[in-house]
Amino acid sequence: MPITRQEVEYVAHLSRLELTEQEMEKFAGQLDAILGYMDKLNELDTEGVEPMVHGVEGRQPVRRDAVGESLRREEALQNAPESSEGCFKVPRIIE
Repeated sequence: MPITRQEVEYVAHLSRLELTEQEMEKFAGQLDAILGYMDKLNELDTEGVEPMVHGVEGRQPVRRDAVGESLRREEALQNAPESSEGCFKVPRIIE
């Protein structure tokens, strides 16, 4: 069943995206192709296949948390592009 325009609008709304008509058509086709691929994967026999967390076997190294010396404020800020009153100054992202 192909993806409808209403479904693309709904996903765009949830994602807080404003899409043009061209983008709606484009993304409807792309989402439809993705779901078609997922249907293909569902046809595979996965009986006896263990679920994986990652595609490559291995373990992430884990170390114990240990209290250590912290950087002095001046050292931490010395390479900052901008600082103000002893803090990192970053561009405003919320209006």
